[in-house]
This record gives sequence, C-alpha cells and structure tokens, in this order.
Amino acid sequence: MNLAFLLTPKADVAYIYDDFTLRQVLEKMEHHGYTAIPIINREGEYVGTLTEGDLLWYIKNEHLLNLYDAEQEPVTEVPRHHDNSALPISTDIHDIFDLALNQNFVPVVDDRGIFIGIITRKNILQHCCNIDR
Repeated sequence: MNLAFLLTPKADVAYIYDDFTLRQVLEKMEHHGYTAIPIINREGEYVGTLTEGDLLWYIKNEHLLNLYDAEQEPVTEVPRHHDNSALPISTDIHDIFDLALNQNFVPVVDDRGIFIGIITRKNILQHCCNIDR
C-alpha cells in the first residue's frame, strides 16, 4: 500500500517556516491546538519538528517572558530535543509503524526532500482497524 492513501496533504497541515519568530510560532501552535509542528524552509524542504517542550525550555532558559521579546527571537534559536523523522512518499506502509509508535505524526517528503504532508498516528490506527472489518 502506498503512503499517499494515508497522507494529509501539506495544504491541510499547519506548519511553520524556519524564519518565523518565536511569537509567530507560539500563536500558530495555539491557534491550531498543536503540541508539535513541522518546520520547513522557504524552498519547501522539511527541516524538523518543534514541540511545546522545546519552546518551554527555551523560554525558561533564555528568560523570554514577554511577547515583545518573542517578536525579536527567531525560531532557529530554539534547540529541538527530537525531530520527527521524515519518510519519502515511496516508503511502504509497513515501514512507518516504528516511527508512528514514537511520533504523533510522520512527515512525508518527495524525492527531492520537499515536504508534502504528514501521516498521523490516528490515520494509521484507523487504517489498521478498517483492515480487519
């Protein structure tokens, strides 16, 4: 089975650019209710994943406790504890299970490394439940 069957396309995914400020990231994550969000560059390549924990520890350690400071701080300054590993769209469905065990979503890239969407753990579980029916 092709991963495209489970893919939530980039157009339907909230993501951030690596040149966003900390405030832009906080507002986007709050608006969408995300605890983790994919980061891409302006060329569309997947860069990594930013989590609430990454932001929290950065804000604490850098003493950024007001929104004005957050407007000046680029998101590239935030150290990321763990990036969600991305898979190429050509990957077989069975190869994503290991990643999905430890990630809420699996970023998917094309053959050029361009971010094209995500596969959520929820979509994988729904697919597995429907197979048995």
